Amino acid sequence: MSRPVSKSGRCLNSRSRPWIWALAVALVAAVLGPGAQAGADSDRTGLPEAVDTILGDARMDGGVASVVIADAGTGEPLYQRLPSTRLMPASNTKLATSAAAMEILGPDHRFRTDVATNGQQYGSVLRGDLYLRGTGDPTLLAADYDGLAARLAASGIRRVTGRLIADDTRFDDRRLGRSWAADDESSYYSAQISALSVAPDTDYDTGTVIVTVRPGASAGDRPSVTVTPDTDYVDLDVTATTVAAGGPDDLAVEREHGTNTIVVSGTTPVGGAGAKEWTTVWEPTGYAAAVFRSALAKRGVKVTGPTRTGHRTPSSARTLASHDSMPLKDLLVPFMKLSNNMHAEILTKAMGVKVAGKGSWDAGLAAIGGYLKGIGVDTAQLRQVDGSGLSRMDNFPAAQLVRLLLAVRSEPWYADWYRSLPVACDPDRFVGGTLRSRMCGTPAALNARAKTGSLTGASALSGYVTDAEGRELVYGIVLNNYPASSVKPLEDAIVVMLAKSTAEGAGPVSVRGGEGGARGDVECSWRKPARC
Repeated sequence: MSRPVSKSGRCLNSRSRPWIWALAVALVAAVLGPGAQAGADSDRTGLPEAVDTILGDARMDGGVASVVIADAGTGEPLYQRLPSTRLMPASNTKLATSAAAMEILGPDHRFRTDVATNGQQYGSVLRGDLYLRGTGDPTLLAADYDGLAARLAASGIRRVTGRLIADDTRFDDRRLGRSWAADDESSYYSAQISALSVAPDTDYDTGTVIVTVRPGASAGDRPSVTVTPDTDYVDLDVTATTVAAGGPDDLAVEREHGTNTIVVSGTTPVGGAGAKEWTTVWEPTGYAAAVFRSALAKRGVKVTGPTRTGHRTPSSARTLASHDSMPLKDLLVPFMKLSNNMHAEILTKAMGVKVAGKGSWDAGLAAIGGYLKGIGVDTAQLRQVDGSGLSRMDNFPAAQLVRLLLAVRSEPWYADWYRSLPVACDPDRFVGGTLRSRMCGTPAALNARAKTGSLTGASALSGYVTDAEGRELVYGIVLNNYPASSVKPLEDAIVVMLAKSTAEGAGPVSVRGGEGGARGDVECSWRKPARC
């Protein structure tokens, strides 16, 4: 018989089936190894025991698990384990941020970037300042700035007598989130947040450059180092050397704190792969201005004055050229599939502008909290200090994640939001995302959709899966304080079991461990260039 749930939160299930425990025994043996003991007793049957057995693995020794499973159609809880215990959700935080953004900003919201002036054009000369005004677009590429420059050149302007002013005032000047780790500052998943920036490629990791290192032709040669986009906003300090074929390959690429000097050190062997690293810039507004000024020059437009940042575009300025981003419903795909932290923070500040007229974290988080409260999430039971989950101060219990997942199913924009969730074992990066190498060869493959989350000692997986009878289930799994490098196989085992949970004569299920055998302490999409 299944046990009733207590307030402290063990488990419950009103739909226990006798075969589930037998399935759990086989599943645990397949997933956790032949030495795993299920400890099946004749009076222990059903979903609670199956999940408890999976979470009893040695990888969770000393750890804490908050897990809730519910019927998506009825909201009926099928399993609860410490449902109200607040744990670090890592990137599961993005579930709250993305849903609130869809409601507050709207699925068709676009970020606009304008080029404007308060001057007058006389022939080919624009007498006055040129303003580059951003509203937070995280998808702006060097090609987009070139497009803006081309439109200015097409209007006949060849010289601007004033300054180039980069207007990032839509957001405040606080660049990094609360309690973000200092040693992550150079890492592309911890880029500075501005209303005006540049992404180096169509992963849209705004505020970063790609540094490519290739070994020289002979031992002793200096490696070739290039930057994408091609910009002089960053300086390269190359101390790395090429060594003989078969020699050590220990290249390191890191930006020095407080500067835009990127140090390339270590060794790379002749004929080796070299390195490709995404690295943050210091002050992304200046980066955007530098890329735009360079684009203007290539289009034959010279700006005589210096570059200035942080000044607001006058209300009297007239617009010369504009660029609109893709709509939010499409932006959600790279955001959620690849777990893009900068997108989350930009959307948070954009919500602050929309609701309170302030592009700050405080205003944006208040807007998110207001939305969550409105759909029945108990915001008193959680703490959110950023939009992405990069902060270790974020705390969510699984029960509130499941409440969110249940509530959004009734939203008019739900189909677009659901489409943004990673899909288990779909190899396309913009479909499978951070789940594309997980749960392959199981009933959860191409079935389960969920947001992943990973930090050192914190892992989460929350989303939806359909069982063998066509019933949709919702799950929130948040695991913390475990000693193992990864507990992803345990998350996968739970979801695979749910996918198979009404199949007749179900046998053992093989679940791939971790994320392609890679580290489990950060999101797989954050490990560029190998990624998942």
